[in-house]
Amino acid sequence: MNISTNTPFIDAHIHLDSYGEQQPLHLGELPNHGVSNVIAVSMNLQSSKRNLELAKLYPSIVHPAFGFHPEQSLPTSEEVQELLTWMELHLQDMIAVGEVGLPYYSQLEAKELQQPFDPAPYVDLLEQFISFAAAYHKPIILHAVYDDAKIACKLLEDYGVTRAHFHWFKGSRNTIERMSNNGYYISFTPDLLYEPEIQELARIYPKDQVMVETDGPWPFEGPFAGQMTHPRMVSDVIEAWSHIQQISVAEARETIYRNTTRFYGI
Repeated sequence: MNISTNTPFIDAHIHLDSYGEQQPLHLGELPNHGVSNVIAVSMNLQSSKRNLELAKLYPSIVHPAFGFHPEQSLPTSEEVQELLTWMELHLQDMIAVGEVGLPYYSQLEAKELQQPFDPAPYVDLLEQFISFAAAYHKPIILHAVYDDAKIACKLLEDYGVTRAHFHWFKGSRNTIERMSNNGYYISFTPDLLYEPEIQELARIYPKDQVMVETDGPWPFEGPFAGQMTHPRMVSDVIEAWSHIQQISVAEARETIYRNTTRFYGI
């Protein structure tokens, strides 16, 4: 492997449209921070349309993914069909299906408040997106952690989808082994610098199946407390991962860049 300290960074999961109309990230300047590309995931149809606009403004930098984030109220069947139809019309524009998945945190909150919560409709919705990814041979970006990841794995296996990216993943050893054996990728956020659970995951997950992300504008703690989440932060994530893997930063940069370009076909 030719290892270069000039290998660029890719933020494999960011909500660009959530930064607001003024785009404080200054997307055109990202290469000045060493960031060559970002994968812009979507929350819903409106979000997907906005990310497509940003991709057209910065075609060499922004790669949009279209989907419906599960940690929100369910869409109507008409809204789902409208989104899927729009995605079909923009197959050439989308790099992946996403962000889609299951509402772990919403269900946890409902349980804490002793409120009823039926996850079945969310599973049905996820199955529609996985079916879409299978039909059109698109990668899929998943929000599915802990026990929800097992449900997602089963659906992916049922539809023969292997290009799956579980972002900011947390889960059991059995699920981790199942995912890694299936060839699924995961990505680490800046919390790798201060969360022992994520550090242990980084230690054991196959290093040719990992990427880095910010999930911006989600804020982080530790050395990032009080800062606006920016794609350049993935450089710190890669450095932390290199220490965990006991490899050089240059090798870590090259490995993660290669993993991400391979998975997304950038």
